[in-house]
Amino acid sequence: MKVDALQRLDVIGAERLIIQFIKNSVKDKGVVFGLSGGLDSSATAGILARALERDKILALIMPEATSTPKADIDDAVKVAEIFGLRYKIVEITEIVESFLKHVGRYGERVAEGNLKARIRMAVLYYFANVEKRIVVGTGDRSELVIGYFTKYGDGGVDILPIGGLYKTQVRFLAKHLGVSEEIADKQSSPRLWPGHSIKEELGVDYDEIDTILYYHLDLGYGLSEIVEIVGEEKRQKVEMVLKRVVENAHKLSTPPIPILPPSVLFGRGVVKRSP
Repeated sequence: MKVDALQRLDVIGAERLIIQFIKNSVKDKGVVFGLSGGLDSSATAGILARALERDKILALIMPEATSTPKADIDDAVKVAEIFGLRYKIVEITEIVESFLKHVGRYGERVAEGNLKARIRMAVLYYFANVEKRIVVGTGDRSELVIGYFTKYGDGGVDILPIGGLYKTQVRFLAKHLGVSEEIADKQSSPRLWPGHSIKEELGVDYDEIDTILYYHLDLGYGLSEIVEIVGEEKRQKVEMVLKRVVENAHKLSTPPIPILPPSVLFGRGVVKRSP
């Protein structure tokens, strides 16, 4: 279930616009980002390397013993070395275990997975504060619009350079930037628990997700129109993706704040300043 439009990314144009976005956002500061050895973070490493001087970029590799395969750590190091980036390996296993020891372990896989993502966010901002950097996120458009990220975890960042590209498009950009096919074509996984993948969790892959999102977000098609195009046998997947778009929209918004008029905030006796 693929759509031709997603295969026609102008990688040169995308590269140019994203580089300019990074330069405008970063200015004279440095950046720090999480490098997992997967597609998105590797593509982000490549585009940062083309946009900024090497001393302005710090990559943090943050494995957790129960959910991060050694191959991912090796791939992350390989990517950092290919692009000439300074990197640090920060093991978060003991941090996770200490947290759970103090608050209790309740056997909730998703809660513990989100905890890992939020610990990584805290580590990124720690180094951002220490070294006067901004935190660069590695999320793509597919993940963002269906909410497939942890709120205030990997979603807790300052800028999202590849956030305008669907996952399938990030693969094209990554290969253009020099990321190996082995890494660019690696199965997508947040690695929040052993064997974690989007296919395992949601029962759908990004080729299918991106096709549905393209028809819905870019062409404005509704459920019945998309099902008519992709086939009745895909109805359940289409319904799931569209439902996630609506239910997870809050992840992309700032917390709502009630509007309180001056009469409530400062009392009924407030006198306006004379002209």
